[in-house]
Amino acid sequence: MLSSKPMRVTALTMGALLIATGCGSGGDSGGKKSELRLYNDKGAWKPFFQQMGVLSKQQTGLGVTPVGYTDEPTYTAFIKTSFRTKVKPDLFTWSTGGRLKEIVDQKQVSDTSAIWAEGVKNGDLSPSLQKYYTVGGKQYCVPLNTAYWGMFYNKKIFAKYGLKPPTSWDGLIKIADTLKAKGQVPFHHTSPTSLFSFAWFEQILAGTDPDLYDRLSTGQASYTDPGVVAAMERWKSMIQAGYFNTPGDKADPADHFKSGKAAMVLNGTWFNTSMTQRGLKQGEDYGFFFVPNANPALPKTSLVFESGPLCSLRKAPDTAASTKFLNWWVTPAAQEKWANARGDVSGNPRVKVADPELDRVTKEAAKEERNRLVPRYFEAAPPPVLTEALSGFDGFLGKPDTYMKVLQDIQKVNAEYWKSHKAGS
Repeated sequence: MLSSKPMRVTALTMGALLIATGCGSGGDSGGKKSELRLYNDKGAWKPFFQQMGVLSKQQTGLGVTPVGYTDEPTYTAFIKTSFRTKVKPDLFTWSTGGRLKEIVDQKQVSDTSAIWAEGVKNGDLSPSLQKYYTVGGKQYCVPLNTAYWGMFYNKKIFAKYGLKPPTSWDGLIKIADTLKAKGQVPFHHTSPTSLFSFAWFEQILAGTDPDLYDRLSTGQASYTDPGVVAAMERWKSMIQAGYFNTPGDKADPADHFKSGKAAMVLNGTWFNTSMTQRGLKQGEDYGFFFVPNANPALPKTSLVFESGPLCSLRKAPDTAASTKFLNWWVTPAAQEKWANARGDVSGNPRVKVADPELDRVTKEAAKEERNRLVPRYFEAAPPPVLTEALSGFDGFLGKPDTYMKVLQDIQKVNAEYWKSHKAGS
């Protein structure tokens, strides 16, 4: 979805950004509004945001104009700069976990506790999601999207070699060995740069020891813990076995997937949108399966889960208009359009997913007796730790023998962060 080196932006870039944004702000500095600007880091989703703007105009009188970025550091820099300038977004996308807590602690985000209370009461919002939007006992933002992480696979390649989705980790590795022997790249990394370089780390660690994964994100474990080291060594062995595309490959994983250059890609269900945009059909051209645990002794399958928030500022240009839109956004009328237009799941439990394959995935994920949800690493890790980890994992892909140095560097930042924060929170 996005490409860039995380959390880096030059002063020159910032200056150009502010000039460009200021000149095109369309009066974002104040006043009663009938047209809202929705700033987002999902530039490829522009058509879907535009469709929602049309529907919102019809149903609430509020239109929406998306302002999309495809460079994450530039987007993050703009949002944080807007806290100190008159150029403020009406609405903006963000992430939960440490990054949400960071801007809530700065008293920048609008409290949405009333929206959540009403939404949970009438069934439009799930109590299981609520904790990811709660900071200090209050809720902030509402779900933009909900996604589960698993494996997209090319059904034609699988059929060509007589392969079926695996039911065990050993089965997954056997598939990779079979494909490699045929000259086929088994897996494509989920991003041409480091933004999603965490995907295999979280999948392997959560599928080996989910309790350790949780402790790691709350400062109760070290990145040099034997269990974390073992997860990195497993990942290292997969890279050195030649299961992945060439490190530094700048191709979009969706393009490699469509061309057949890679048979599988580990990603969130939102990646389905990239497939449909390229004319591929789920169930015909590709399928999706949850990755079996690396540790078969675990009682439940570890499912990586994410929910991206849609937020408004506490001092938004028109707080009433922004709040009105967020109230509408969580309703079935809005969410049915939003989910099915993109071919994805919804944060509203009452919304029926039109795609039968995707409906199967969501129903499977909801089986609590079989699955254990774990938060995506991007949200689970504290912001400074995430920054170091993304950079470290990115370098590790090309130099897997450096895994201990990578873990030690992350742990230095991790230890420093938890010196001034309460572990376990």
